[in-house]
Amino acid sequence: MLTNTAMALSLLNKVLATLLFALLLLKPTSSSHHHHHHHPHHGLKSIHFALFQHETINKTGYIIVNGVAGPGVSQTTTPFGTLFAFQDPMTVTPKRSSKLVGIAEGTSITSGLDGLRSISIAKITLSLKHHKGSVSIVGGTHNIKPSDHPVVGGTGDFLFVQGYVTSSPVSLEGLTVVYKIEFHLYWPPYASQTSLS
Repeated sequence: MLTNTAMALSLLNKVLATLLFALLLLKPTSSSHHHHHHHPHHGLKSIHFALFQHETINKTGYIIVNGVAGPGVSQTTTPFGTLFAFQDPMTVTPKRSSKLVGIAEGTSITSGLDGLRSISIAKITLSLKHHKGSVSIVGGTHNIKPSDHPVVGGTGDFLFVQGYVTSSPVSLEGLTVVYKIEFHLYWPPYASQTSLS
């Protein structure tokens, strides 16, 4: 019995040492909620802006697979297991008639039995005045509360971008639902300066 206890303590010490070493290798990332584009103390370029995503059921968003349990389909809920695909326009104001500057395309799977939560992935293609390319996000979405989604990659001017996107409902009535999408993007120091112009 004493041998097993000694072996367990030895294994525990090795696991703790490995975890401590791994934590020391991780470097914290800098973030800011300011709207300026350069962080003089950290050398990070950032950009912060908001757009509006317009999703119309059976026009820009479709249920591909019906869910199996929970509430029925509404503006805010889908049954558990529902697979939904979308290709939604993104504009500069909540009005659909405002300037189109992007397209959000992706999919979500309802992961909450209450029908309000899903796991979402999306590629957001942007054509802004000084930045063109796409931002890829993934994460959990709550249909009636703000949700943060980590940025997992980008293309074009958004190559190597990091950060997060916050999705917040603006209008959940009628055929088209509108979400405010806030971008908080940062380029690491190793990002190519040519992609940041």
